[in-house]
Amino acid sequence: MKPFVVNRNGRLVFPANFLGELDFAVLDTLDQFTAVIGRDFEAKAPTGTDILARVESGSYPGRFELLRDLGQNLFWVNRYAITMFDKRPTRWRDVPRRRDDVFLPVLTPWEDSERKVAAVERAYRELPATFDAGTEDKVFGLLFDLFRHKLHHATELPPIKPTVAEFLAQPEALTFVLPDHDPDYPVFGIDEILDADEQVPELEALMRWAMVLHNQYPFDRSRIELRPPAEIGDDDFVITFIPRNRDVAAFIDRAKAARLAHGGTAAAPAGTQPPQAREPARPYPPVRVRETFAIQPRLEALAVVRGEHVCDNTDVIRNTSFSWSPMSADEISAKTGIRQRRYTARELEQLALDAARAALAHAGRRPEEIGAVLVSTCTSNRLIPSVATWLSGELGLMQTHASVDLVAACAGLPYGLAEAVRLLQEVDRPVLLVCVEKFSDKIGSVRTSRMIFGDGAAALVVAPAGPGATGDVEVVQTYASGPWSEVNSIIWPNPEFDNDITVYGPEVKALVQRYLGQMIGELDAQSDPDKPARTLLESIELIVPHQANKTMILNLAAKAGLSADQLYFNIETMGNVSAASIPIAMYDAVRDGVIDHPMRVFAPGFGAGAVGGYAVLRVDPAIVADEVVWPGSGAADGESVAASPVTGTTSDDVRVAFGE
Repeated sequence: MKPFVVNRNGRLVFPANFLGELDFAVLDTLDQFTAVIGRDFEAKAPTGTDILARVESGSYPGRFELLRDLGQNLFWVNRYAITMFDKRPTRWRDVPRRRDDVFLPVLTPWEDSERKVAAVERAYRELPATFDAGTEDKVFGLLFDLFRHKLHHATELPPIKPTVAEFLAQPEALTFVLPDHDPDYPVFGIDEILDADEQVPELEALMRWAMVLHNQYPFDRSRIELRPPAEIGDDDFVITFIPRNRDVAAFIDRAKAARLAHGGTAAAPAGTQPPQAREPARPYPPVRVRETFAIQPRLEALAVVRGEHVCDNTDVIRNTSFSWSPMSADEISAKTGIRQRRYTARELEQLALDAARAALAHAGRRPEEIGAVLVSTCTSNRLIPSVATWLSGELGLMQTHASVDLVAACAGLPYGLAEAVRLLQEVDRPVLLVCVEKFSDKIGSVRTSRMIFGDGAAALVVAPAGPGATGDVEVVQTYASGPWSEVNSIIWPNPEFDNDITVYGPEVKALVQRYLGQMIGELDAQSDPDKPARTLLESIELIVPHQANKTMILNLAAKAGLSADQLYFNIETMGNVSAASIPIAMYDAVRDGVIDHPMRVFAPGFGAGAVGGYAVLRVDPAIVADEVVWPGSGAADGESVAASPVTGTTSDDVRVAFGE
């Protein structure tokens, strides 16, 4: 997990975006590691030659663009050191010669360095300030001090450095050497990095980059030289590279063993051909609840809990990762339709518990009346007991007919409602359905995910409507699977992205387009249960879609013949909360007066695993409970249900984790 923290300035900070750390426990081969490095450190980074060409062609409009290139170049230069090793200046006489966990980098002198350094310094002085001259000068001072004293070529650096014995066996090999070393050489503490505070979001991000990169060289760079073994004196200092933790050391051992086992090269993974997707033998018809089931479902309550921290697009830019392409806060909004998303420092199950308590209270139901508990989530860290069984215990239920988690990602509401309707037939008593997600600690440095996902929960009480009564859930439909590429279009955990959630946009768009067309076709082919002369599609009063990406959904809806004024979105302020997105959006539609009477709503969802589904249901504003508001969340005024006490993560917690 990679949680955000709230720094001393009250701002959200995402340490995973700039510390450059990887989880080597999830990497099995050197090929996997180099693929991660290629994507995160190399793909966007210019070389020194690239920077020189841009300077000489006059491509930089201002200082910020040059600073950004310098920062990305230096992260690339340090791509293996920053992810794998701690650098420890050590007196040569004290360096162990036979240990296999102490390494020395072998380096090639940097070609044409004087010309490149001079060009960058001259360009910076001549370029106009982009945002704030004072801050830009501070960032440049840190970055340029590293750039001007970089002695080595960076293109062909090996990920695994030679041991000391291997270095000594190469008489011509060059490594870092210092004549002396101050062990108190100043570096930035983690608190200084977390608490960086600049008026311009883009510069705050660059300041953190510069501080992290400065810490990669905890010694006087101006005095360092490259020397071969024979020219290192006993009292000189070399820069030893030590694996930063046990997982890195174990990975190096695995990579070396694989290289030896295959004649000096890593084994190529066996290729597999994705299977061809075939249409089902016959279509799966939507379930028309009124005609299919004896016990009709009535919605008694809808309660929501939002993450207590607002993360707006400016916060995202303040935390720009060195692996991102340039993007402004306004561009994020234009691309996704999202201005802010909500994050929580609390556990996912605590969100679920407070939403469940609020829903039961609004429905006037005692826990012992509940026959089943369903939890729709794809981001739970809890396996045993499941969130649903944990909730049952926390609510004081001695026994349920079923308490189970459903992993249906963004189709969590239709999947949950479909299962709740089926369970009603067996238990003939209320079913508690909770849709809950926490994405904020599963995003890492992936920009697409950071722009889109948020945290929140919604709980519904689905009860028997009574003999002869008309229910509120009229049609449910669920789908899953498709082409291999769509099934794997959203992945978590993903070792290729350091186990962070990963979204492959074109494949997601393809599955949404496929399902949305299928859904519209099914609604158009069905009759209105109340007025058979018209289609069910014609009877829809409001569409509350899964809040995935407003821009994408509106474009696809237009192609399906739907107009923008038929759709309700709250994604602008909530982001994508996967399983919880539709019920939270329905809640907000009531709050905003869009649903101001019992209204027939079409609620489609689609997402990870190529799942999809929809519900056609009646939403009565009376089912909406008072919102559960976390203390200090900055939510709107209004009575709130007491939230469970849970302590959030702070920057002090992170400092403790870093041993400070």
